[in-house]
Amino acid sequence: MDPTTQAASPAARRDVSVCIATYKRSERLALLLDDLAAQTQLPAEVTVVDNDEQASARATVESRRAQLPFTLHYEVQPLKNISVTRNRSVALASGAWLAFIDDDERAPAAWLAQLLEAAQRHGADAVLGPVEPVVPADAPAWIRHGRFYDWARMATGSIVPRNQLRFGNVLIEASWLRERAFAFDPAYGLTGGEDGDLLSRLAQHGARIVWCDEAAVHEPIERSRLSLRWLLRRALRGGQDFARHTVAGRYGDIGLAGRLRFVGRALAQALAAGGLALLLWPLGRHHAAFWLTKLSANLGKLSVFWGAHYREYA
Repeated sequence: MDPTTQAASPAARRDVSVCIATYKRSERLALLLDDLAAQTQLPAEVTVVDNDEQASARATVESRRAQLPFTLHYEVQPLKNISVTRNRSVALASGAWLAFIDDDERAPAAWLAQLLEAAQRHGADAVLGPVEPVVPADAPAWIRHGRFYDWARMATGSIVPRNQLRFGNVLIEASWLRERAFAFDPAYGLTGGEDGDLLSRLAQHGARIVWCDEAAVHEPIERSRLSLRWLLRRALRGGQDFARHTVAGRYGDIGLAGRLRFVGRALAQALAAGGLALLLWPLGRHHAAFWLTKLSANLGKLSVFWGAHYREYA
């Protein structure tokens, strides 16, 4: 942790800006802003950067501005690029800490306080918390049984492995993104994966990134995501992200031999996953779907080596 942060007063250490990148989710953004207004530890400010050139979130923001107990910044970033949008939300923020939450998530009242407490208790430069999925009660049975939207969990205070670093619920000491000039890479702006890339670079440069299992947020799963097609595409993108980060050395140095081992392992895992999907289909669609997502993820890993990239945000 930066020495100036360690020496700061308790009030300064709790100076938090919440950064939100949004795109055509006005109703969910409204609920999130209401959640932030009800925090036991209020943020000093919230920055909302709208990636819709039509400024579809403006009316939502303006309708709540006067009622919110914190400063609210709103700006439109018209270029279709999640990295550029996130970078703009950071540029607008002035807090000593930056909290990032997605525009379709819900934050319980203790969320921000729990992240801050974990950062201070564990001497962390960044804290990640879980995103708990809320699957509609009338979702298909195989979706409800499969737990496809769950994140990995770990004990509070644990150092988060580099291959499990992601956004959606994270607090970062601001100097890492401001004074040290780290930024989200625009090369990931249409594909996603900018979050894992940034956090793994922070970890490479010595940032202490810990887990806080109590600081959960909730993500109501949209009906458009309740399909095998969506799950396979998300798994494909996840595999591509993992391969891009691996090849870039985010998880450690990798030479030609390492690349060959990576390809061989992904190919073997893809073949095994495909076979298990066929074998387990009679035992339940959720079992087969689980292995099909593993097959898709490993095909995603392999596809990076011939230049393919699924552009989820295109």
